[in-house]
Parts: sequence; structure tokens; C-alpha cells
Amino acid sequence: MKHSIEEVKLKNGSRGLLIDAPGASVMDFRVAFRAGNKFVKRPDIYEVAHLMEHMAFGKNSQYADEQAYENEFTKNGAYHNAWTSDEFIVYEAECADFEWERILELQALAVAEPRFNDDELASEKGNVRSELTGYQNDYSRLIWPKLQQALGDPSLTYSERLKTINNITLKDVRDHHRRTHTANNMQFVITGSLRGRKKKIINMLEAWSLEAGETLETPITEYKNAGANLIRRKDASNVCFGFSFILPRILSAHELQVLRSLNHILNGTMSSKIFGTARKRGIVYGIGSSNSSDKWSTTWDFDGEVNSENATELFDLIAVELAKVINGDIGEVDVAAAKSYALGRHQMLAQTPSQLSGYYLYRYLSTGQFEPLDSTIKLIDNINKGEVVCIAREFMQSGISGLAAVGNMNKSVVDELWSRVLGAI
Repeated sequence: MKHSIEEVKLKNGSRGLLIDAPGASVMDFRVAFRAGNKFVKRPDIYEVAHLMEHMAFGKNSQYADEQAYENEFTKNGAYHNAWTSDEFIVYEAECADFEWERILELQALAVAEPRFNDDELASEKGNVRSELTGYQNDYSRLIWPKLQQALGDPSLTYSERLKTINNITLKDVRDHHRRTHTANNMQFVITGSLRGRKKKIINMLEAWSLEAGETLETPITEYKNAGANLIRRKDASNVCFGFSFILPRILSAHELQVLRSLNHILNGTMSSKIFGTARKRGIVYGIGSSNSSDKWSTTWDFDGEVNSENATELFDLIAVELAKVINGDIGEVDVAAAKSYALGRHQMLAQTPSQLSGYYLYRYLSTGQFEPLDSTIKLIDNINKGEVVCIAREFMQSGISGLAAVGNMNKSVVDELWSRVLGAI
């Protein structure tokens, strides 16, 4: 969508992006606080951030319970949700253009004026318990908390998180909200047809009932080499795995495009070096790679599932292709194809206000920076083979890496698989 971006800092200390998409028939609101799991006071109440997020749409200063609030919010088709990560709690809302003021006022009630109570705490404890229990049956989810711990992150596994739920009191929930949901700790991205509305939006946000507070800083994780880690499950019929390489720094916008191009070369399509070749050989149904970051570091992740009898062949293939990259053995044609793909995907990336908000939100929250979509085209155009090789070398030679797997096997099998990757790089 055609759009323009303005970063604003409000009088109350909040800051965010106002994205004007002329003619849009939808308004999209994203409001975020550094209030995720890393900001919980004590490990024994680890789930308090997640639990508070669940309770945010319950009783508030004007509505008696979640049902009353929900009925009012959605009566014209508007949508809202929230999610919790290690770093953030993010509140999302989307509505028809004609009711944007009403929806922004309602969002303010959930974010700034909740009235947490014991009844809702009890019911949401049950809901969160059910959610986390379900995750324990999803092997692809189990690997990442296990790996994060092994890498030195203070996160908990799902079974450990479940044990903290009973410890959480209403006072803990209220305290977490009070400490984290402050004006100086708030960021936002608002997208829609904003011409003639920006002043009104700013005035409304500045009127939210939030204490001034402070801008919270994400704790720095002291990462370490993790080696290979196994979650033994007797009922596992295959090997579900994930492995990571970590850089203790944030990537520039251009470097992110370079890494995304490398992911495409390795795992992007049926013609990619790892995924495409593995599918052609019939040894794996799915494997992928991606990246994530917080304010202090960037992680390059690989994940997949493979039948036990094919695991060695798959990991040998991974090792060979990673070794080729860091040795500079990739073709200019591969880099050109990755750039062409990236340009096409980029053109398709932001066709709605929601997609625009999502595109800008992630990097803005992590770094306070944003790169206009038009500028990204130039970043992609400027990618070259040397940069692809350099970014791969930096990650794989950082000395911070690890693997976690779920399967019915001995630990020695996982050690052997991981040694094949490390031996090649």
C-alpha cells in the first residue's frame, strides 16, 4: 500500500509510528510494552506476564467482565488480541475506518484501566494451564525452551512454567501491570487513513491513564555454547530438532536482508540447497531456517522433523551445504535468484494496514529503528555474494550455538548428529 511514516514522541513519554495509508478502509492499532517474561520479578511466578495478558480484556473501569467488553468491542466486526513474548506484551486491534475512535477508546480501557479480580485470575489460570499443557504435546514447541536454557537464557520449559501458575497471586498480577504498563515504557504502531487525524490520535494516546514510569531495558543474556540436548519421548516416532547460531549484536537493516537471502538459498523453495535437495532425495518433509533478535543479539535458527533412519543423511547434507557457504562455494546465480525472490515477496508484503503494521512493528520494538519499505528495495539490490559469505561465517564461527531434539533415542545419537554439523564448519 502507498503510505508514509512519521515517528512521534508523546508528551507523556510514549513513542511510536503513525503510518498514513491514504484511502485505507481499515485502522490497525498495535500497542506494546517491555513487559514479557524477562521482566517478571521472580522465577517462581514466571507465568505472571502471560497470565496478566490473558486477563487484560476482562473487567475494566467501564465494563463488568470480559463478555460485556467483548460484546461492545466486536459489535461492528472489530477484532482484538494480545500476545506475550520473552520481551514484550503486544495488544492488537483492527476495525473499520468509521469506528476507529471508539475502538481506540476501548483499547485504552483494556491496556490502561483493567480491574483485575480473583474470579478472572482463577479462570485464566485454568486457561493458561490448558494452553501450556497442550504445548507439551507439540514437539516443535518443546525444543526451543530447552535450547534457550542450554544457551544460557533464564527462560523456563513448559513443564517448569506450569509449576509456577499456582504461585501467582492477584497482587503479583497488579504489580506486574503497575511496573511495566507505563507511559515511558509504551511503544505503538498505528496504520490507516490518518490524514487530518494525527493530532486527535496523539491527544487520545496522551490521555491514557498510565503512570509516567520508566523505559525498561531488556536484560542482556550472557550466552554460552550449548552443545547437543535431548528431550527423550518414548512415543516420538521421528526426530524433531532445532539448532541456533547466535551473534551478540543486532544486525543492520541491510544485514537482515543478506541473512534472509541466505535463508532462501538454503531452505526457501523446492530448489534450495538443503530443503530442496532433501525433498528430492525423499529424506525429509520439512526443514527451514529463520532469524530473530532482541535489543542485544541476533539468532539464526534451523528447525525440522526427520525420520530416525534418515537423520544422519539429513545432517550430513546440512553440514555440507553450510560448509560450502562459509568457504565461499555458492554461485552468483544463487544470490541473484534469492534477490529476485526477495524483491517479489517484498512487493507482496504490505497490502493491508495490518500487514504494514506487522512489517514495521518487529524491528521498531527491538531496536527503535525502522526502514521504509521503499528503502528496502535498495537494500536488497545491493546484496552481493561476499556479504552472504561473511554473514554466514560470523554466525557459524561466533562460538555460541546449540541443538535440541525431541525423540526416542539415546543422547549419544544427538551428540553425533550435532558433531557432524560442527565438524564441517
